[in-house]
Amino acid sequence: MNATRAARVAIVGAGPGGLACARVLQLHGRSVTVFEREASADARSQGGSLDLHPDTGQAALRAAGVLDRFHELSRPEGQEWRSLDHATATALEREWPDGDEGAGTEYRPEIDRGHLRGLLLDSLTPGTVRWGRPAGAATPLGDGTCRLAFEDGTTEDFDLVVGADGAWSRVRPAVSDALPEYTGVAFVETGFDDCDVRHPGLARLVGPGTMVAKAGSTGLFAQRNSNGHIRAYLAFRAPLDWHTAAGVDLDDAAAARAHFSKVLDGWDEGLRYALLNGDSGFAHRPLFALPVPHIWDHVPGVTLLGDAAHLMPPLGVGVNHALLDGADLAQALIAEERVDDAVRAYEGLMLPRSAELAKRCAEGLGHLIPPVGAGGR
Repeated sequence: MNATRAARVAIVGAGPGGLACARVLQLHGRSVTVFEREASADARSQGGSLDLHPDTGQAALRAAGVLDRFHELSRPEGQEWRSLDHATATALEREWPDGDEGAGTEYRPEIDRGHLRGLLLDSLTPGTVRWGRPAGAATPLGDGTCRLAFEDGTTEDFDLVVGADGAWSRVRPAVSDALPEYTGVAFVETGFDDCDVRHPGLARLVGPGTMVAKAGSTGLFAQRNSNGHIRAYLAFRAPLDWHTAAGVDLDDAAAARAHFSKVLDGWDEGLRYALLNGDSGFAHRPLFALPVPHIWDHVPGVTLLGDAAHLMPPLGVGVNHALLDGADLAQALIAEERVDDAVRAYEGLMLPRSAELAKRCAEGLGHLIPPVGAGGR
């Protein structure tokens, strides 16, 4: 088996987990290349706000040497969580973690996903990420190495290929036949710009962090991002093709608003505003998850991290554990003399951890958006 110090390592996917892995490797003088499908770092919006936990996401950023930069960019005030009555918008519960920086397990400041990705990209040696290089498949060669095929028909061989390429990973089939399955919960997203000036009522309702209101199997969430932006989500139980069955064209904002206005009949007007008056249209985000537990027999030359390994419902832990996966894998490659021993050590840590976490997330989604007839309607 090949020695870790001279190993050729390829990471497929320039998300937080893959970039954290690359950064830790480079901190210790190891060579690594990241291949990313997107054409550039700003090719698309990176999504909403994330809370990073001290023992997972923040621990990984500490290992990567970028924790101070994270604290500079993060928003501690974003930790607030408000639960409101759906019919009156009166407060049912307000949570504000007691901890502050360095105070232990309660300090979970928010950071925009794009800012997190940016700070990790800035920490890497220029040229580490090869943009516009979509991978097509990974094929273990039987000698401990792996061939990475790209969509342009070219191939490169590596001592280790790391699938950090998300829910629909092109690397995953090298170790597992599992595919993400629809959870039965759909999210619909819209957004508001310059809220404190243009949408002051909504800004007051949401506050500095996250607001949630629920009725049966329907939930409404609104979350502060940086620069006065608020993202709002309607979550509900429905078949995957619910919009087709209902005759709703989500690209027709007016028609979609008319449909969701009926869904939110009886809700407080301020809460209805959070979905029906966005500055953008609607994005359909059905939730998928990998089977629980998702485990595989070790395959030399290839492994997975983050959503490629353990896609779960978005309950605040996915990116934290993707970051931790990346740091753990890199640290194993630094500590062990042989690549295969390092990957076995990493998988022995990550697989049981993610299996337990995925189980809790599946249960959590059931509590958050209960199935119809089981506390929902």
